[in-house]
Amino acid sequence: MVKETIKIGAVVSEFNYDITMMMLERAKEHAQFLGAEISQVVKVPGVFDMGLAIKKLLERKDIDGVVTLGAVIEGETEHDDIVIQHATRKIADLALEYNKPVGLGISGPGMTRLQAEKRIERAKTAVEAVVKLYRRLKL
Repeated sequence: MVKETIKIGAVVSEFNYDITMMMLERAKEHAQFLGAEISQVVKVPGVFDMGLAIKKLLERKDIDGVVTLGAVIEGETEHDDIVIQHATRKIADLALEYNKPVGLGISGPGMTRLQAEKRIERAKTAVEAVVKLYRRLKL
């Protein structure tokens, strides 16, 4: 029996581009390791802008789940808290609306740039969450 490859869409923030592109590379490598494939990548300006791109990917029949990748670094105001709170709420709502897994690969808020760099590998965890949920729920 041939095992079906899970097709994952990735929505990646361009803000903190050097960090998020490394996250994308780790996510692609880990997807392949797990027998999945990141078949579609959509880059958006920032984490707050992810909602529409996630929705468009979830609407596609050839996408089994979506992974979100971003780094919300602390600034001089509480902007990072607001961004992450609204983005994560929308991400959870979209997963429920479309009955497909959406992995949260967004680090922050309240972290420094150095902390964000140390969390690049966490992109793998988001991919793993999508693959595990997809397989366990037999979507």
